[in-house]
Amino acid sequence: MGNFNPNIFFSKFLRMGKNPMLKSMLLVGGISLLVKALGFYKETIVASSFGLSELLDTYYIAILIPTIIQTVFIGSLKNLFIPNYITELITTKQTGNFQTFTLSLISLIVLILITSALIFSKFFLESVFPGHTESFYSLVRYQLYWVLPCLLFWGYTGFLNGLQEINNNYFASTISQVFLPIGIIVCLVFFKDSFGNLVLAIGMLVGSFGGFLFTLFTSLYKKIIVFGPLKINENMRIMLKQYPAKSISGLLTGINPFVDQFFAAQLVVGSIAALNYGIKIPAFVVGILILAVGNVLLPHFSRQINEDLNKAYLQLFKILKIIFIGSLIIVAFTIIFSNDIIRILFERKEFTAQDTFVVSNIQKIALVYVPFYLCTLVCVKFLTATNKNKFMAWTSFWNLLLNLTMNYILVKYYGVYGLMLATTIVYILASLIYVGYTYKQFKLHLTKNF
Repeated sequence: MGNFNPNIFFSKFLRMGKNPMLKSMLLVGGISLLVKALGFYKETIVASSFGLSELLDTYYIAILIPTIIQTVFIGSLKNLFIPNYITELITTKQTGNFQTFTLSLISLIVLILITSALIFSKFFLESVFPGHTESFYSLVRYQLYWVLPCLLFWGYTGFLNGLQEINNNYFASTISQVFLPIGIIVCLVFFKDSFGNLVLAIGMLVGSFGGFLFTLFTSLYKKIIVFGPLKINENMRIMLKQYPAKSISGLLTGINPFVDQFFAAQLVVGSIAALNYGIKIPAFVVGILILAVGNVLLPHFSRQINEDLNKAYLQLFKILKIIFIGSLIIVAFTIIFSNDIIRILFERKEFTAQDTFVVSNIQKIALVYVPFYLCTLVCVKFLTATNKNKFMAWTSFWNLLLNLTMNYILVKYYGVYGLMLATTIVYILASLIYVGYTYKQFKLHLTKNF
């Protein structure tokens, strides 16, 4: 305490406050907190309306494929678009051509995947989720038909948000996410009787369309849309060549929730819903931090890698330390109060005390992986900016095999808790692999240049 100088501490705090990257993170984090809080309010309404019911199970299955498509194929393209578009700005400056190429690619990919999802729902749904009634499968299909058009809106919104983030318009790109929970809340409160079993799916479609309109308006207002002729150059080819590896990596990672729900579907009714409620808090913590950090870091790393790779590595390791220690403290407190959190948020009407007990235990297991998962995501942003997508594809493949094996073993002994335990183990091991590989790349860089 004798070495503490409040003047020095205050001056450092002021300098941090002037850091553009930190200011952007705080802005995105603050807005994300509001968005996630609204999302949690939406979940409390859903929980009180449906509990751990068959309708919720069918809804989560219906949105599973579109969510995987969004995360894997659309999200992968956005993550590749940002660093390569920044390179385009620095080199050839054919930004109009690049935007036209990317938007055309998004449209083609989404239309192909919507068709594939329709085929899946028609011919393979019963095979993947066996043992249910015909009304169960019909309800999944009806909801899926309403959710699939969201993919077009998600694709275009992701593209426009990528442009917003490149131009440091983080407020607009983050606040656009508020429309999805608002759409579901409005439909639940005012149109539940009218829409019946389709109320959640229709609410998702309404919210997705609202988010797209908002993002389009703000992008036009900022004049960042500059379409040009469709002419492919070297930067576009690099992005296209990286896309298979990046999308395979995302696909293998995105399949893990699908695998968990497949095993959960073999258990008692409500297991899928319990699994989803159990990861709400971990997803809340991860969502805020990764939006605040990840959305800012990808364009930041993309610029810094072109300027000073050594400095970029050193900053990465500093960020990893801060994120791991900070999230570890948050997770410890959340685990302690896990039962109370679930009871306060969800226990009402159809959501019983027994439901609280099950979901709370799942949540405790899930919270353990949060610090490791965040470090993995930060490393993924950095490795994406350095085009190390083949490594990530292979790592995701082995993680998927491990998750399948652990699920098969642990679900026999611990039921739905075993599924969450398997996921936690996989995320921890993946984090060690990603951080270790990134550090190895740093050592190779030092060997070559010093």
